[in-house]
Amino acid sequence: MKIVVIGGGAAGFFAALKAKESNTQAEVLLIESSAKLLSKVKISGGGRCNVTHACFDPKILVQNYPRGKKELLGPFNRFQPKDTIAWFEKRGIKLEVEKDGRMFPVTDSSSTIINCFLNEAKKLNVDILTLTKLVSIEKKKDKFQLSIKNGSPILADRVVLATGSSPIGWEIAKILGHKINDPVPSLFTFNIPSFQLTSIAGVSVERAKISLKNTKLEQKGPLLITHWGFSGPAALKLSAFGARFLAENNYKASLVIDWLIDLSLTELQNQIENERISHPKKALKNLQIPLPKSLLKELYLRASLQSDQLLRSLNKKDITRLCETLKQDVYEIHGKTTNKDEFVTCGGIKLSEVNFKTMESKLCENLFFCGEILDIDGVTGGFNFQNAWTTGWIAGKSASTK
Repeated sequence: MKIVVIGGGAAGFFAALKAKESNTQAEVLLIESSAKLLSKVKISGGGRCNVTHACFDPKILVQNYPRGKKELLGPFNRFQPKDTIAWFEKRGIKLEVEKDGRMFPVTDSSSTIINCFLNEAKKLNVDILTLTKLVSIEKKKDKFQLSIKNGSPILADRVVLATGSSPIGWEIAKILGHKINDPVPSLFTFNIPSFQLTSIAGVSVERAKISLKNTKLEQKGPLLITHWGFSGPAALKLSAFGARFLAENNYKASLVIDWLIDLSLTELQNQIENERISHPKKALKNLQIPLPKSLLKELYLRASLQSDQLLRSLNKKDITRLCETLKQDVYEIHGKTTNKDEFVTCGGIKLSEVNFKTMESKLCENLFFCGEILDIDGVTGGFNFQNAWTTGWIAGKSASTK
């Protein structure tokens, strides 16, 4: 049996290794169009490689996938972060957990992960061809014929497509009968034209709630103020869950921020009013509001108030305006910026056309999929790699033992 895995990224590599491990008699060939293997693994986590996330309950784990939540529940019951940790530990690589749940190799180097894969491929005799560009694919009876640019055609019994967000993979899937949900970016930061908080870029709030006006899309978590707008986990999660909506609206939307999620609007109004009555000579800047002082100063200005103002000078309209700024601060998004070097795509092969017990196509026998070529994407924190490991593991096993 000859199995060809197309794509030398995380999912493709894991599929190739599992295929060979499951059937040592099979010939497993991994082909990659570029000169570099595992390029996303190399840059992930700033070069440290965020391998997975310490979330071990599949029902909770799937909540981190804006697309693929329902489909991944079964696969995560077969191969989840615990299994990823065990897989690497068996090969001498220990992972450590950070406070936010992200997991990295103790070496803090992506090279550790890359070298592990390369060594494993060598040990198992997985054949690897780089600079091998697939042009087209044709199903001939029970075999696949792969046309290679500047090379001889390759015949395969089974094919695993793991080309990530590369258009060639989607084109091949289309040729073989699949529908593609149009790809759009996910996991990005929000650009705010004429941003009024530029002077305090770098300031962050640990717990904020952000939402897109006139939608049900909202997220809670750390929010970072940047030179161009907003970033941080809350913004990235909202961009992921709102990826399709934002693309359809040309990345123009109203972002509503609740800076004080532990207080209701009424509670906040009562608190400030009580302070005004009991301490009229207190300056606005001395109010006990749990936000960075530099941010509060800017928010007072947004409410047309001065931080040196005395509380006795505030009227009811001033207090209402201030509370609405702290609880319902509105910014106009106009554009996006890629988060570091993380290119994550919303879109890909329609999930209803794939059997998630085997990762095999429902439309083309002996064709398997794994990773980001599918319309699956996770939020930041190791979830996209976990999708790659899980779907790659199942695709590789199924392709070699079916």
